[in-house]
Amino acid sequence: MGDRPLKKLGFLTIGLFDEDDPARGHESTLRTLERGEELGYDSAWVRHRHLQYGIASPVAVLAAATQRTRRIALGTAVTPLGWENPLRLAEDLATVDILSGGRLNPGVSTGAPTHYERVREALYPDTADTEDFGYTRVRRLLDHLAGEPVTGFRGTEGIESFSDRVQPRSPGLRERMWYGGGSLRSARWAGENAMNLLTSSVVKAEEQEGPWDFAALQRAQIRAFRAAHPAGEAARVSQGLVVIPTDSADAAQRARYAEYAAARLPRTVRPQGPARLLFAPDLVGPSDWIAERLRAHAAFREVDEVAFALPFTFGEEDYEQILTDIAGRLGPALGWKPGG
Repeated sequence: MGDRPLKKLGFLTIGLFDEDDPARGHESTLRTLERGEELGYDSAWVRHRHLQYGIASPVAVLAAATQRTRRIALGTAVTPLGWENPLRLAEDLATVDILSGGRLNPGVSTGAPTHYERVREALYPDTADTEDFGYTRVRRLLDHLAGEPVTGFRGTEGIESFSDRVQPRSPGLRERMWYGGGSLRSARWAGENAMNLLTSSVVKAEEQEGPWDFAALQRAQIRAFRAAHPAGEAARVSQGLVVIPTDSADAAQRARYAEYAAARLPRTVRPQGPARLLFAPDLVGPSDWIAERLRAHAAFREVDEVAFALPFTFGEEDYEQILTDIAGRLGPALGWKPGG
């Protein structure tokens, strides 16, 4: 694809809160989503966190956000399906999409729940050894959203009417389903199943030995996805690197941002753990400098959509500064125009 102007600008937030005052954190997240719309962003995404002090139910939070925004697309990046019943999730997603007027962009992933050995008896007390956490679970969700029958009965019993497929139906939602992938296998599967692809700042270093090149690995995954997708080069891919422009930051913010990136830099040098996960360096600096680095990034050159990830541990005032600089300086430097 290469060197196309940035078409869609988005951001991702984790939505942290204090255990003793969770309402304040959730309200802060909703204000951040509202502010994103005011700044002209095309999309806002919420990350899923279970048994942590981050948003456990993005679908519920986004339901609230549908009533406080009017234009911006709202997404999950990503919902781990190992925690979900696909039929029930399909009902929730369709309901929120209806409430949003067709703005929901659900992102999902596969795999066993994090720390499954700790939660399996609480989550699946009767079926922990037989649950399928692979691609079949995603296919079930996609089929439910596409309106495939889930029972053999449709009709009336007594005074109640019953459907044989998930209700409500929200046409177009199936086409707005995203898969969060970081490997060649997952990228190809997402393409073969006509999903959109969410990439992030993490990939699997599966076909490369050092020196490791994050951008080249991610580019290979994007190309594998499009080669497998019915839409080919038109298949949608969104990149989710961590970028922190400092144009309007004060001295204290700049120091904090630099310290944050420096602490995370060692994990970008070589693959981490048995899964061989390789992380991208955070980009911290003036917007013009970040734009130059992105234009030279082999994977960024393949996309025209982004959902830049906000650092997890910063405050609302930091998010205001970062989002304002991205929308006002970095986005335009990359060719983005609000409403483009």
